[in-house]
Amino acid sequence: MKQSISILYIILRLFLGGFMVYGGVQKFANPSPTPIEVVNKAEKFKSAEKENTLQKILYISGAKQTGYFWQVLGVCELLFGLLLILQGTSFIGALFLLPITLHIFLFHLYLEPDEVGELLETGAFLGINIALILKEYKKWKHLLWLKPI
Repeated sequence: MKQSISILYIILRLFLGGFMVYGGVQKFANPSPTPIEVVNKAEKFKSAEKENTLQKILYISGAKQTGYFWQVLGVCELLFGLLLILQGTSFIGALFLLPITLHIFLFHLYLEPDEVGELLETGAFLGINIALILKEYKKWKHLLWLKPI
């Protein structure tokens, strides 16, 4: 039973790490749109019933327009995903990925609340990430309960 659980954690680690590496690479797949292109695209979704789509377009396009944030996010996803895949650095990779998986989940929760499938998928990524960190609880629990000297 213990070996089955260890294998399950390895599979989860490889799955989440692979997904993050893929997501990181995809951040560099397409060039960032120009501000004029963003405005033209946003103009198509000005009506009230398309407000959620407009919010997503503006949010992601804004991250791309900074000139650094989208790329930094891609590098972090790539690097932390690789750390998660490698056995010796998997805990630190899971720890560093936690804010990213939380952000992905919250993005979908607040900007795509009607997309139940994506909420479940991103919730699963967050859950896997939390499970990978909690698996190593004995390694970091002493950091939570500092004893006075």
